[in-house]
Amino acid sequence: MQKRPRAGVVGLAAVAIMATAFTGPARAAGDTAPTTADHQATQAAVDAAVAAGVPGVTAEARDADGVWKSASGVGNLKTGAPRGKNDRFRIGSLTNTFVATVLLQMEAEKKLSLDDTVERHLPGLVTGNGNDGRAITVRQLLNHTSGLFDYLADQQYYDTYVLGDGYLQHRYDTLTPEQRVKVALTHAPLFTPGARHEFSNTNDLLAALIVEKVGGRPYEDEVRRRIVEPLGLDATSNPGDGIALPQPSSRAYSKLFSAQPDRIDDVTEMNGSQGWGNSDIVSSADDLNRFYGALMRGKLLPPQQLKEMKATVDDPAFPGASYGLDIGRLTLGCGTTLWYRDAGLVGWLSMAAFTDDGRHELTFNYNSDWGAETLLPVLNAEFCAPASRSH
Repeated sequence: MQKRPRAGVVGLAAVAIMATAFTGPARAAGDTAPTTADHQATQAAVDAAVAAGVPGVTAEARDADGVWKSASGVGNLKTGAPRGKNDRFRIGSLTNTFVATVLLQMEAEKKLSLDDTVERHLPGLVTGNGNDGRAITVRQLLNHTSGLFDYLADQQYYDTYVLGDGYLQHRYDTLTPEQRVKVALTHAPLFTPGARHEFSNTNDLLAALIVEKVGGRPYEDEVRRRIVEPLGLDATSNPGDGIALPQPSSRAYSKLFSAQPDRIDDVTEMNGSQGWGNSDIVSSADDLNRFYGALMRGKLLPPQQLKEMKATVDDPAFPGASYGLDIGRLTLGCGTTLWYRDAGLVGWLSMAAFTDDGRHELTFNYNSDWGAETLLPVLNAEFCAPASRSH
């Protein structure tokens, strides 16, 4: 098996959360309560992440008391400028939930079925080395049971576009989605389609290509027309092959060189085409909360499609966790069950977590790709407050 990339393949957040989410003292779900209106515990956890070495954090929670925004640490290590409460950032694989939502809307419109094969919509693309688009369904792409190799786990690709000097030399390169799919297809499948769950960025790349094929327009246009514009997500955009972030935003930092653990590089600029379809969207904590809240409250999908999105398969890597159609489900040690989507990208870590009814949400972002071990304490602080602090 190829070396697993430090960021991007399964999302660093998932690794950190699932490794520890079930080790806390269990309490009955009824013993938990929302945080207090001032979110003091969450702020303390965010500040602790910064104290542990994360440059800066931007966060927003939404609950019955309204909207709480916060920022901690710095957005620019060179100038010392603070992290902003309304920062825009690269959301990585949170992009995938936008794509899944579009495909489910298309299913509701009878433009496709989740049980269609990949071959039906992308004829001749997924073939070779035992890969067969005729045996993989759209549903298996979205719940990551296709067995397709993750192009980001290809060692040569990883060394070229994610690590060290390779990243610094190639971060401005323009790549096509077909180039990235081709990398994945140089490897045999990991398992027979449908056999089990394993996250692969290749799945989401193909899902975006299907959006384009079925919609007859760029995937970005479908996302904007169906989600961004109806919800008024003014801070959400697709970069195309642009390299800069829209303002307001902070700088992004990475430890690209494992042999130089104290070296930190500014990785804010990169060609957006390298994440086209599966990790390219730029957004804010506020926009992401509004998106996931609308999604879970049935504002974007009919009941049947939302039910399909929430139909989960077990995640064998993390016992007790499960995965739907590009959203995950986990139970914290305190007994609170959440839906979530996490993302690890060069320079960024992001997390969106929300209750089943979408009424309590927390989205936060680190402008670094390290510090994943501090993500779970932030979730616990927001969603596992003791009953004595309820209101």
